[in-house]
Amino acid sequence: MNKNTSTDLNLVPFVSVDNMMKIILSVGVENMLVGIAEYLEDDFKRWELFDKTPRVASHSNEGVIELMPTSDGQVYGFKYVNGHPMNTKSGLQTVTAFGVLSDVNTGYPILLSEMTILTALRTAATSAMAAKYLMPKGSKCMAMIGNGAQSEFQALAFKAICGITELRLYDIDAQATEKCMKNLQGLGINIVKCDSEQTAVEGADIITTVTADKQCATILTDNMVGSGVHINAIGGDCPGKTELHKDILLRSKIFVEYPPQTRIEGEIQQLDDDHPVTELWQVMTGAAEGRTDEKQITLFDSVGFAIEDFSALRYIRDQLETTGQFQNLDMLADPDDPRDLFGMVLRAKGATSDKGE
Repeated sequence: MNKNTSTDLNLVPFVSVDNMMKIILSVGVENMLVGIAEYLEDDFKRWELFDKTPRVASHSNEGVIELMPTSDGQVYGFKYVNGHPMNTKSGLQTVTAFGVLSDVNTGYPILLSEMTILTALRTAATSAMAAKYLMPKGSKCMAMIGNGAQSEFQALAFKAICGITELRLYDIDAQATEKCMKNLQGLGINIVKCDSEQTAVEGADIITTVTADKQCATILTDNMVGSGVHINAIGGDCPGKTELHKDILLRSKIFVEYPPQTRIEGEIQQLDDDHPVTELWQVMTGAAEGRTDEKQITLFDSVGFAIEDFSALRYIRDQLETTGQFQNLDMLADPDDPRDLFGMVLRAKGATSDKGE
């Protein structure tokens, strides 16, 4: 992890959007989702080594801009990300992001990467990784309410990691559902287009809610959720933004990434601060139980956490040498004398003058 992909430590490997797409096509979408999930699992199992803090958020009426930092003591990582649900009306993405890894010993960045696409991959991989531990045995059918930018990634992650073979789709925008169906055509999933949330959840072992409106919404009501299902709630991810009726939470065994952040941003913001939740890493290490009854409702209240971005960036960095899909950026000043940064600027002025002559 500490090796640099460039022989010049002052050049920082950069993964552009074009590079990221080529990496995905080279590795394969499902292979990449499985690979990221493996890195996630490794890091969740050493959860206690990481620095942890709720993300630093700047909220506005239109959306939110956030920084998500963490470190395992050797490598520091952060992600810059926004969430602006109304952007699509202007032809813009709801979420955009980039991320950085740095060497703790020197403070030098060792990777700069786009994370708009990578966030979609890591979110889907995290969802499926959690479901692997929490879903009913033999789950084959998933309902997905909200068929926007995240939907195809979620579907393929659950297919590759959890063995889902049937997908029941619903979105208030029928064009979003048509888009999702078209993109998933021929990829080994039986897809059923549904005309309501209620119809979508019928017969589903897993229910994924992935809507984007920045409001306290009720995508699922209590009467829609039968016993024994696993709910993957990923749309509610900031204060005042939820998807599930409170009564569903009261019937569920709830699993979260990092309680101090989830109590602010997740579905459990509707509950008292002392309402019991289980941290997912504890289930994965055997420190806590996951699903204990096949009739139990399990709920993964996922808001996204910095360690997940760290894992995804770590995975991408390990793909660079084999795929060759990166550029080196001249981001770090390199004066002959580390104490003479100003002199380096003056020498650049001289070099410019010489060229002018």
